[in-house]
Amino acid sequence: MTDLPLVKLSGISKAFAGVHALDDVSLSVGRGEIVCLAGENGSGKSTLIKILAGAQGADSGTIEIDGQARGSLHPIEAVRAGIQVIYQDFSLFPNLSVAENIAFNDQLVHGRRLVDKRRNRRIAREALARIGVDMDLDRVVETLPVADKQLVAISRALLHDARLIVMDEPTTALTEREVRALLQVIRKLQKDGVAVLFVSHKLKEIFAVCEKIVVLRNGRKVADGPAREFDLASLTYHMTGRHVTAVELPPAPGEGSAELLRVEDLGRGSQFDGVSFSLRAGEVLGITGLLGSGRTDLAKALFGLAPADRGRIVVGGRPVAITSVKDAIGLGIGYVPEDRLTEGLFLPQAIGRNVAVGILDRFAGRSGVVDRPRLSDAVEGWVRRLKVATPSTALPVQSLSGGNQQRVVLARWLAINPRILILNGPTVGVDVGSKADIHAIIADLAREGLGVIVISDDLPEVLAACHRILVMREGRIIEEVGRDSADEDTLAHRLAS
Repeated sequence: MTDLPLVKLSGISKAFAGVHALDDVSLSVGRGEIVCLAGENGSGKSTLIKILAGAQGADSGTIEIDGQARGSLHPIEAVRAGIQVIYQDFSLFPNLSVAENIAFNDQLVHGRRLVDKRRNRRIAREALARIGVDMDLDRVVETLPVADKQLVAISRALLHDARLIVMDEPTTALTEREVRALLQVIRKLQKDGVAVLFVSHKLKEIFAVCEKIVVLRNGRKVADGPAREFDLASLTYHMTGRHVTAVELPPAPGEGSAELLRVEDLGRGSQFDGVSFSLRAGEVLGITGLLGSGRTDLAKALFGLAPADRGRIVVGGRPVAITSVKDAIGLGIGYVPEDRLTEGLFLPQAIGRNVAVGILDRFAGRSGVVDRPRLSDAVEGWVRRLKVATPSTALPVQSLSGGNQQRVVLARWLAINPRILILNGPTVGVDVGSKADIHAIIADLAREGLGVIVISDDLPEVLAACHRILVMREGRIIEEVGRDSADEDTLAHRLAS
């Protein structure tokens, strides 16, 4: 194997409206090498990927492929050079089949005007076989689980003699089990000589698969070296510029603490059944399980999105019926959904409007006219408290990073003064610094006497942020675990066994 890098970027800079997204960034990827590009949201990772893919041009700097320097790349030149990018949304056609999605680029490259279904199936079968995957080629992609969509995107990328595959946050929506399977695929690609630029802020996965780490912060490269030269603390520091310490939970509430919620033998269809637990004031209760375990169905039932059809719910010592979201809010229950982009936010709307939407009636007079100054003061107060990084609440919420978007969703529900807050995947897709901040917010809420339910398959998260943990499998709670009586390995075994 030659020592010449497959791809080398030197002195790459890019500015938007005078603001530097990248400032003199250099990195290289060798043949068959797995390199992690780490950094918080807004660090410049996405801009660098787009420049490498030819989707954007750099203001200065050079790109070398096989030792040949280029000032910039066009997308088709990047593809011909063997560079393929798999973005977070996978860029798949949801209404087409697995075979059609995988073979689509081949159709374009060869200028085929007519669809040859038999050829498409052969191409797709061979591409999937290369990563050791067998899949129904006729299945429509929108019906696939996220992990299978990821595999379809990887298979499509391999079709055109891919030599470098860039994976942009590939594990954001995957369960622990699916992450392990994806990392095995990446190692198989490496054995076949394919290099991978793994873009992530999930530290455990970085150390599990990457040989080299490059860290960006505020558009500049702040660290670069073999993965063995980093540990969790040093990598976190390079990414955030600060020492992130573990969040200290308040003591678990005692038996004398008020019981905010109790469910008894709760069930809905075939989604979950026989679920019983209680939640006390000042308690953070974790509920974990693999995809399909019923954890999200349970959350939606408690918030009235998909009501339970059997069992009993007691709120504040009083049996209640939760048949709608209005019922849940009226009982002091708030819900932060797993998918903030499609379920939790009005993306084109202003940050302030997203926070205010749940409390408008509180600031409306008898005539229905909203007292805008008072409402604005309340919104600004929540934005400050949750430390949403924005120069103005008039900006659209889609302009924020993932971590700040999650803070906006939290602010909206905290503004209604809930007694019970259900957080479904509270740190999905956020960077390590924002994750620690959100955990600190959860601890503060517990100190204030809220009951918090954290639903997550991120095992380090539930172990760090929760007083006790309920394990769900096949729609049932199979075990209760105290945070002091389990570690990540034993909890993972209980999930899978």
